[in-house]
Amino acid sequence: MSGIALVRKPGPRIAEGLVTHIEREPVDPERALVQHEAYVAALAAAGWTPVHVEPADDLPDAPFVEDTVVVCGRLAVLTRPGAPERRPEVAAVEEAVRGLGLSAVRVTRPGTLDGGDVLQVGRTVYVGRSSRTNDEGIAQLAALLPERKVRPVDLDGVLHLKSAVTALPDGTLIGDPARLGLAALPEPAGLLEPEEESGAHVVLLGGDRVLMAASAPRTADLLVRRGLDVTTVDISEFEKLEGCVTCLSVLVP
Repeated sequence: MSGIALVRKPGPRIAEGLVTHIEREPVDPERALVQHEAYVAALAAAGWTPVHVEPADDLPDAPFVEDTVVVCGRLAVLTRPGAPERRPEVAAVEEAVRGLGLSAVRVTRPGTLDGGDVLQVGRTVYVGRSSRTNDEGIAQLAALLPERKVRPVDLDGVLHLKSAVTALPDGTLIGDPARLGLAALPEPAGLLEPEEESGAHVVLLGGDRVLMAASAPRTADLLVRRGLDVTTVDISEFEKLEGCVTCLSVLVP
């Protein structure tokens, strides 16, 4: 598989990014930029063409581009982030997705929706109820995706749904059951538990290839034993801001 990888470089104020469920640690903006470049290079090596959203140096959380848009087929659902400080990030993302020829629609008030709360698995779209995504936002997304089955998932102690669970290429969910309302998930007893917290964060690169954080080596080994081709990248500076490998790009096949 190949396509476009929508990304956005971190700016000099990234250390001021929001944190909700963890204690703040110092973030090195220069190291974050180097890590981001390596992340983008890994996507490119897997066949994804990077497209950079216009930088936003005044918006610390801007590199977490996933939260601003949900792409389903040729439709781009522009979100209304739950943190008001992040809403200005969306305008440049709208310009970028329209430049890719996607149709764009918006989540509107009083709905809030962060893309990190949206996990697409086949025809099912799981959406986390979080501090950033409310029921109205979930309802609007369901109305915009009438051909998909949208299933809300309650969360406990994590920023976004994809902070707790993602999916492997065969559709198997990998995540922490302690963080999830398992009733919304299919066969919750079959949920694959990662060896490390960040092992729940998997980007599907196409075929049997996946991208993971270097902070989850035991989970990477587990997935290799399951027959997957695993690429790892160091995103430690972004993890200090509750970021994941999933947060830093939007893949458009």
